Amino acid sequence: MAIASVGAVVLDCPDPRALADFYARVLGGDIVDEGDWLDLKLPGGPTLAFQAVPGFVPPQWPSPEHSQQFHLDLTVEDLDVAEEEVLALGAKPLDAEDRSRTFRVYADPAGHPFCLCAC
Repeated sequence: MAIASVGAVVLDCPDPRALADFYARVLGGDIVDEGDWLDLKLPGGPTLAFQAVPGFVPPQWPSPEHSQQFHLDLTVEDLDVAEEEVLALGAKPLDAEDRSRTFRVYADPAGHPFCLCAC
């Protein structure tokens, strides 16, 4: 029996509104604004939350000295189409050159790594 369930995955960032808007455009859902904290209520999925952190320093990928701490795997049907769309929204490629793999790694506008996966 589980002790708990996931209430939200929380991402620290310098601008919660901008990052919530980015993920809302990628994943859909509704944003609930709590000031320095925003929730993105995803249809059929967990809540992503975004909190303002003064002096935020983005993770670096890959780097043993600056751990990424966690990342999101986002399942897509077509990697090329999804890549074009997330780049247009402000994502940056981190490890997307190998087109033979079933995943590609990007950073969201605040620097958090995430993968697009056709798995």
